[in-house]
Amino acid sequence: MTKLWGGRFTKATDKLVEEFTASIEFDKELALEDIQGSLAHVQMLGDTGIIPLEDVDTIKSGLSTIEQKILSGDVEFSVSHEDIHMNIEKMLIDEIGPVGGKLHTGRSRNDQVATDMHLYLKKKTNTLIELLESVQHAILKKAKENVYTILPGYTHLQRAQPVSFAHHLLAYFWMLERDKERLQDSLKRIGWSPLGAGALAGTPFPIDRQQTAMLLGFDKVYPNSMDAVSDRDFIVEFLSHASLIMTHVSRLSEELVTWSSHEFNFVELDDSFCTGSSIMPQKKNPDVPELFRAKTGRVYGNLIGLLTVLKGLPLAYNKDMQEDKEGMFDTVKTLDGTLRLLAPMIETMTVNQGNMYKAVSQDFSNATDIADYLVTKGLPFRQAHEIIGKIVLHAINQQKFLLDLNLEEYQQFSPLFNEEIYQVLQPKQVVEARMSEGGTSFAQVEKQMELAETFLSK
Repeated sequence: MTKLWGGRFTKATDKLVEEFTASIEFDKELALEDIQGSLAHVQMLGDTGIIPLEDVDTIKSGLSTIEQKILSGDVEFSVSHEDIHMNIEKMLIDEIGPVGGKLHTGRSRNDQVATDMHLYLKKKTNTLIELLESVQHAILKKAKENVYTILPGYTHLQRAQPVSFAHHLLAYFWMLERDKERLQDSLKRIGWSPLGAGALAGTPFPIDRQQTAMLLGFDKVYPNSMDAVSDRDFIVEFLSHASLIMTHVSRLSEELVTWSSHEFNFVELDDSFCTGSSIMPQKKNPDVPELFRAKTGRVYGNLIGLLTVLKGLPLAYNKDMQEDKEGMFDTVKTLDGTLRLLAPMIETMTVNQGNMYKAVSQDFSNATDIADYLVTKGLPFRQAHEIIGKIVLHAINQQKFLLDLNLEEYQQFSPLFNEEIYQVLQPKQVVEARMSEGGTSFAQVEKQMELAETFLSK
């Protein structure tokens, strides 16, 4: 089959080369964006007098027909036409005749594909921002239900201090808020239009790049045509942001997997988000958050893959850049699927408040509060720290917890202790005492939730 660019060639493309270099199997994902860009381009060609207005109407009609066929699934893409651009151009010429060949006036596949990816990523980024907000809403809802639920807070995976479960959950709310803001900020770079840059040097035709940018909803045009066709920073930036989002999702997933184990039994995921064992009938496996953890690796890989593709490329366009798409598509699909599952999984999980409270009642996570208590009695913190360390060791040797020690035992280590210590050591009091801004006290958590509501309402 004769190629649309085949005039200079005397031999047909080797069949293996054709299959190896073709991108239609994955860049067909850009079909609607390709038509969107073409509609803006042909409108500009007519408005600037580069092609007759009657040809513009014919081409637009043909593109609309192809668009409807694509939406209805009534098209077959061909490897022999290499990519989405040549496939659609061939369909257009078959649909309306040779006039369809005028569409490519004043542009190249180089600026065309860059435009398609800007349009695609702009649309997908806005969708992902909405999905991040849905997860934030789910976290905030679950936090509101658990302000007074107390569980151990950990450092080094060792029990550290009791915290409100709402406070713990809201840590992830703010991670996702930063993720959302990064995506929102990236729209500034995604919103640059490369259309009209040509192959690399622009075009002799009197095109109006500002018009096509406006028609496509872009904020500005690339000032340099070589940069326009070779820039993939906006995809790298997206993959970087996506990697960080998946990092945060993976951290939360790790906690959900751990918390739902028999040893912790802090939460139970809804049956609809778990699977069973083919041999062990008692099993309820948290497969969904486990897969979230694993899929984080493929998103990282897509970022490193594109960075590696770009690192040694001379200006301007190179065929290497064909490798920019599959990782982008895969990351969008992975992130979209993850966030759509994460929100309802959080909303439907059961919080075992009693088990959480039992955990903070049978540990030494209230030890710091004894030190703080002695500091209020005038003892320097370092001395108080040493005393409490000895008290903890004594309790361990006696197989007791701090609330189990009697006052005489406390007074063996310092005469400053009195009956107040038993109130100080209550888990609820330990949490309530953290009144500093951003702390875990119930009042501060309530303020934090109000602030979270404000961010979501922007």
